[in-house]
Amino acid sequence: MSNVKNYTEQGGEKTVIGGTLAITGEGRLTFAGTQLKPAAAQADSTASTVAEMVTDFNALLAKLRAAGLMEESHG
Repeated sequence: MSNVKNYTEQGGEKTVIGGTLAITGEGRLTFAGTQLKPAAAQADSTASTVAEMVTDFNALLAKLRAAGLMEESHG
């Protein structure tokens, strides 16, 4: 039995992170060639109408897309 928390399985097809993954310096996290980064903060909604809620929700979606955490819609 091993006490290693972070390891790559034999063959290299799966890496398990049971500890902390620290990306430092010039390190980047990418998915399908797109760099992932934290999304910009989104204030809690104080919407009192559906139209205001749609505006708040669309602002959140835009921030997720800009951070590379959501693909652009195609339709």
